[in-house]
Amino acid sequence: MKNKLFVGNLSWKATEESLRPVFEAFGKVLSVKIVSDNTGRSKGFGFVEMGSAEEANAAIEGLNEKPHLDRNMRVSLAQERTDRPVGSGPRRDFRGGGGGREGGRSDRGYGHRGD
Repeated sequence: MKNKLFVGNLSWKATEESLRPVFEAFGKVLSVKIVSDNTGRSKGFGFVEMGSAEEANAAIEGLNEKPHLDRNMRVSLAQERTDRPVGSGPRRDFRGGGGGREGGRSDRGYGHRGD
């Protein structure tokens, strides 16, 4: 993981093809991935995997806060992804609480007010 870089603050115009030669100036590039949403639009960040930790460090030194297209990139070592604990994030259990006859207010019946 010491050769995988996080690249943030990317221009919306940046492509994987435009980033590759920028990083190749510092060594072998194994992969380039710009993260996009479900419509295909860039989220403004991505990852570059370099051939070695030394090449990754050279890319960080040479490219962090340097311009690519119309923005200064932020380049750092990628953090290893950790699994989120159970129960974290938005709750997606929508049982009860409204709508329908049994939706959390079944003691009053559907459509009645203040009986």
